Amino acid sequence: MKNSPSRFPFEVVAATAAALVILIGAIWLFRGKSDTKVDAPKSSAANDTLHYAAGAEQLNYLDIAPVEALAAPTVQALPGKLAFDEDVTVRVFSPVTGRVVELVARPGASVKAKDVLAWLNSPDFAQARADARKAQADLAMKQKALARARELTELGVLARKDLEGAQADLGQAQAELDRAQSVLRNLDPTGDGARYALRAPIAGIVVDRTINPGQEVRPDAANPLFIVTDPNKLWVAFELSEQDMGKVHNGQNIRIDVDAIDGEHFAGHIIYVGAALDPATRRIAVRAEVDAPDPRLKPEMFARVSPLEDDAHKEVAVPNAALISLGLHHYVFVEEAPGTLKRREVQLGVIGERVAYVKSGLKAGERVVTRGAVLLNAELGQAE
Repeated sequence: MKNSPSRFPFEVVAATAAALVILIGAIWLFRGKSDTKVDAPKSSAANDTLHYAAGAEQLNYLDIAPVEALAAPTVQALPGKLAFDEDVTVRVFSPVTGRVVELVARPGASVKAKDVLAWLNSPDFAQARADARKAQADLAMKQKALARARELTELGVLARKDLEGAQADLGQAQAELDRAQSVLRNLDPTGDGARYALRAPIAGIVVDRTINPGQEVRPDAANPLFIVTDPNKLWVAFELSEQDMGKVHNGQNIRIDVDAIDGEHFAGHIIYVGAALDPATRRIAVRAEVDAPDPRLKPEMFARVSPLEDDAHKEVAVPNAALISLGLHHYVFVEEAPGTLKRREVQLGVIGERVAYVKSGLKAGERVVTRGAVLLNAELGQAE
């Protein structure tokens, strides 16, 4: 039996028809309100200009804003993420097993190097102190034994080999004391008895704490007990495709944008470009340092990173919603005077997901229609 020809799904036809009805209705409403509220717009196909009287309701459907010139990027904005600067960040683990008896530092607290973060009741630490005291006592005993052996050897009572044995015993006792004291210094030379002081290795801010009073801690814990960092330093990490590797290098300036702080740009510079591609993604890791981080920037925020041209020349940035594409040409509507909107051709450079950069045809400070350009273009087409 022959297969019957496939049918175009009814749902797709219905959705397409509904979309056309909505678009036609929007254009009709836009034009209809123009006919009822203001004089018919004077449009000219020769100069691509639309005129609206002051207070025309069509203007309520438009967003018009000045554009700014920014340093030109080498590639479109890349997704990235803010992170702690690992050069000034410490994740604090407990080197001993114990129980938390007192918490000293709270999240957000400023600490200095060697400040106490928490006190632990630790048998391991008490054992280390006992080992050091025992080694000290054993050394003192071996020193006395060596002194007696020397006296007896000089009197001819003790054999020479016994003196050498006493000297060897003293050397072993000294080595054991050095080992025990080194362990104690590594843990905490200023600890109080069995209470172990968990201290901050560096100065900074406590940005996270994962322990509570009475909690049991172990040296092999999966998560750090405290994270201490310098909040005035941040990294931003992103990845670069293989074909764009030649467009970034160490020391190159970047521009950083985050959704949480819309309309503001932050500066940084690249400090590391990976030595090899990830074989799974075919991308290379890049790390950059944020210059003078704003307190509103937080680690783990998502960001958009734009590597910039080395010559720092500027291009006008426009939202993609402001662009009208006709064939191979691109246009924007520029407000030449209140109520006067002119369609102007522009030459584009890098086109990103949200913003395009204009090489020519537009100047910084000019007011451009950022919402409603499609309706204006349809209106202009009717006028022609």
